[in-house]
Amino acid sequence: MPRPEVFLSHAAKDRRFVERVAAALDGRGIRYFYSKKHIAGARQWHDELGAALDRCNWFVLILSPDSVKSMWVKRELVSALQSPRYENRIVPVLKRKCRASKLSWTLPSFQHIDFTRNFESGCQELLRLFAPVRRRR
Repeated sequence: MPRPEVFLSHAAKDRRFVERVAAALDGRGIRYFYSKKHIAGARQWHDELGAALDRCNWFVLILSPDSVKSMWVKRELVSALQSPRYENRIVPVLKRKCRASKLSWTLPSFQHIDFTRNFESGCQELLRLFAPVRRRR
């Protein structure tokens, strides 16, 4: 199994929350793509997003009232839903209660990780997904 690289899909207004999630991933040595950090000035950001979607193998979707209204979050999600590389690797993260079905009718069927009560416990649950699988002897 290839080393995890996580695409963080989010609304711009959720930047502070995403930075905390990115720091938690970074602290565990998990590679990730966060547009604010990984797209340099004067770059074609839509091309950079496309390249990251093609490269990453996990898709973490930050759900909030702002993200369900975001055209770019919807585009990123549609790309992930259509790509075999993300099969069983799309992780909705609930930052704030919202109607996820506004992004895709499929989202209510996905198991999500709830950060609404406690950031630390939500982080632990998220990070467990990327822990290396240990073989039994």
